[in-house]
Amino acid sequence: MSAGRPALRMGPAELVQAAAMARRFYLEGKSKIQIAEEFGVSRFKVARVLETALERDLVRIEIRVPAELDAERSDALRARYGLRNAVVVESPAETADESPDPENLGEVAADLLGELVMEGDILGLAWGRSTIHMAAALDRLPPCTVVQLTGVYDAGTAERGSVEAVRRAAQVSGGEAHPIYAPMLLPDPATAAALRAQPGIARAFEYFDKVTVAAVSIGSWEPGISTVHDMLSDEERSHYASLGVEAEMSAHLFDAEGRRVGRDLGERCITVEADRLRRIPEVVAIAGGQRKGAAIGAVLRSGLVTSLVTDTAAADFLLHDFEPGPRPALERADPDGE
Repeated sequence: MSAGRPALRMGPAELVQAAAMARRFYLEGKSKIQIAEEFGVSRFKVARVLETALERDLVRIEIRVPAELDAERSDALRARYGLRNAVVVESPAETADESPDPENLGEVAADLLGELVMEGDILGLAWGRSTIHMAAALDRLPPCTVVQLTGVYDAGTAERGSVEAVRRAAQVSGGEAHPIYAPMLLPDPATAAALRAQPGIARAFEYFDKVTVAAVSIGSWEPGISTVHDMLSDEERSHYASLGVEAEMSAHLFDAEGRRVGRDLGERCITVEADRLRRIPEVVAIAGGQRKGAAIGAVLRSGLVTSLVTDTAAADFLLHDFEPGPRPALERADPDGE
């Protein structure tokens, strides 16, 4: 609280009373009714005094969040896309235009999971660089079971990827881990079906309907930014591109309107089905960078995501250059529906 030059218009008794009332209200947490009783005035008088104190700079209110968080963009993004939570972090100045998913997204997402996950929850983690960064940054989780939602990008890198992310999250929480030791994409549906029937993988799949909080990544349909894109042949990439693919999430492909396309690809993948993903109460997507802006928007239109951790570069695109579509995220629309 501080006295400013405009407050000189108030008399000294008014200044003293206004300062006392402001102290009771803003610092001591007393209600207007309690203050009115103490000073022997009406609660309407208290309200007018507090309003005058703000107008005349006797009281200054500052809202502070950590420097890396952009509260204004976060709230605007949440409201525009009907999200339960939206957290926007500052993009690294030197990589805002080229590099997707700054590593600090994972750190902020780890803190968000610490808020969202409750004791006894089942946490699902899908493959993605951002979810791997998030798992590495985890330092608190209540006791919960952790299950892997997709196969790995490359079975030979499981120890550095999603399997290790699941183990790390389970270690922090003190709960059970259910990893999937299998590639995300298989050569044909028969091989994928045979792997899904293996006991260890089948046990992980049994948890999919019980997952209460999930963390997923989003990729745009271009080299180095979509895991599935990089695993396909040139002919396959061209085929799915002809279907209008804009985004990829957990091996599911989406066009610009958020509709799922290329569903035949899912038959070759070890991943949580889109309908099961839609039934998870809280699905947190972690993705950023200007290059991913349209892909993030497409997935938000799909109705599969309830919360988003992103950066200012992607947020500005989503707020100014992309329309949210008719189905807010919290409606949990079916991306396979009409």
